[in-house]
Order: sequence, then C-alpha cells, then structure tokens
Amino acid sequence: MRPASPRFRAALFAASAALLLLAGCAALSGLAEVALPRFSVAEGRSGELRLALPSMDRPLGGATLRVWAHVENPNPFGVTLTRLAGELFLQQTRTAEVDLPLGLPMVAQQDTIIPVDVTISFSDLPGLADLARSLLTRSAVDYRLDGRLTVDAGVLGTPSFGPRTWLEGQVDVRR
Repeated sequence: MRPASPRFRAALFAASAALLLLAGCAALSGLAEVALPRFSVAEGRSGELRLALPSMDRPLGGATLRVWAHVENPNPFGVTLTRLAGELFLQQTRTAEVDLPLGLPMVAQQDTIIPVDVTISFSDLPGLADLARSLLTRSAVDYRLDGRLTVDAGVLGTPSFGPRTWLEGQVDVRR
C-alpha cells in the first residue's frame, strides 16, 4: 500500500474539518433559542396588600402589593431577567400599570425566589369604588399580573416573552 498523496490528505482534512464544524453547529443549534423562564407563586410565602392612608403623594390613599415569585431558568445557559412590564389586576379589575426593572441574573437551569412589589395610587383608579370597598372589607383578594418579560441572553439577544399571565393568586389585605 502506498502513502496517500498530499492532495488526498488535504481533501480528507478539509472534509474532517467540515464535519466537525457541522457537528459544532448542530450542538449549538440547541442554544439558538431562549426558553421561556417559568414563574409561579412561591410556596410557603404569602403575599400581602398593604393599604396606605391618604398623603401628599397619594391624596386618595393607595396600597402596596408584595407577592413572592418562584422563578426558574430552564435554559442550559445563564440569562438576566431585565424587565417585567404589564398590568396588575385585583378582583378582575385593572388596577395598575407595572414596569419593573429586574436586573436579576439567573444561573443555567437554576431557580430563585424574588419579591415582586407594585405600588397602587387610588387616584389612578377613577370609578373603582367597588374595588376600594372590596379592599376595605375583605381579608384577602385575588390578583393577576399580566405582561411581557424581557431577558438578556448575551450573544443570543434580548427576547421578550408574552403578553401572558406571569403570576396569579390571592393576597392577604393588611390595614
């Protein structure tokens, strides 16, 4: 058997390099899409709605909602949750615009629990007397947080997910 010619070896090398490149691209194709982070209400952490008396900033009073979210990053790479923008509903009534800058780094395939705080001014709620009465007379109310979540995935970009419901449940009313 005689040794392979330099041309044959060069062609074999080029073919091998092309196969390795294709295999690498196939392996990276699984990284090309950023999977939707998962939000759920954190177990064992009760949310609350604290009513605030009228003040200079809020002449009709207001409230602060705090709920605890369990957030999971299903991706095989780290991402940063950068923004959650949308609307808060209390008792099925649109109550507040939400624009939360998060800046929350998430390690690959890990989870964390974060507080989500929303401030509500009753002056922004014209004609919502039924909701105000409900908040004053109940010990708990239903909430829902709808919107879009933006994620910084480095070289894969900054995709947005939604609109969708990210969190919903019940919160205790504190006076």
